[in-house]
Amino acid sequence: MSIFDTPFDPAREAALVTGAGNGIGRAIAQALVGEGVRTVFADVNRETVTAAIAASSRPELATAWVGDLADVAARETLLAASAAAVGRVTHFVHSASPPRREADHAMAVSVDTWAQMHAVNLGAGFHLSRDLARRLIADKQPGSFLLLTSLHAGTPRNLPHYATAKAGLAMLVKELAKTLGRYGVRVNALVPGAIAAGGFVADPSLAKHIPLGRLGQATDLAPLALAVLSHRISGYVTGSAIVIDGGLSLTNWFDPPDMDL
Repeated sequence: MSIFDTPFDPAREAALVTGAGNGIGRAIAQALVGEGVRTVFADVNRETVTAAIAASSRPELATAWVGDLADVAARETLLAASAAAVGRVTHFVHSASPPRREADHAMAVSVDTWAQMHAVNLGAGFHLSRDLARRLIADKQPGSFLLLTSLHAGTPRNLPHYATAKAGLAMLVKELAKTLGRYGVRVNALVPGAIAAGGFVADPSLAKHIPLGRLGQATDLAPLALAVLSHRISGYVTGSAIVIDGGLSLTNWFDPPDMDL
């Protein structure tokens, strides 16, 4: 039997995916239940997360949780709800992120918008990862975490709140991977390019900048996300950033933003 036939052990492994109501988080969460993994679909929008579960191949393996991860108390509620629903969470995917607006350049982004972006991406990513890791360490069990960063963790995007939050996540992956590796907890980053999903409103003309000639879809990321999460496939991979962008990172076409000062 090929290792690709059974990448997970559903009897012992369970997952939590944030941002599971749409886009990349939805695609990964749906792929996990498709592999038989009991999965908590966490999102800020009840309607979209309910629809994501209904559209999955194994909805009986999915549990919905709705809340705003910018709220510290909501993070604690999510952890408790996940433990009640699936027991020990061994696989964590952090895809939640507030929407991006092109108008929020450096001279326009508000204090609240800046804080929300950092709280959901970096704050929730750190605290959820740390608390999930603590239980895995206490139970002497391996784990696999995957944090969604961005090409713009290293390339200006004219959206400083978004780019700096993703840059922080990129370093957090390295910090956690170094700290947790001795306990068998792997931490990696998935680095999407121009993916027509979630908060990104894709302009079809962007395809001309992509060597593979098309915008990406959320479903383009799910297979590799599962491969990285799987101990059987990627058991010796940690602290890595896996880019899935059709070659977009080979170019940079962004001009400075127009500003009315």
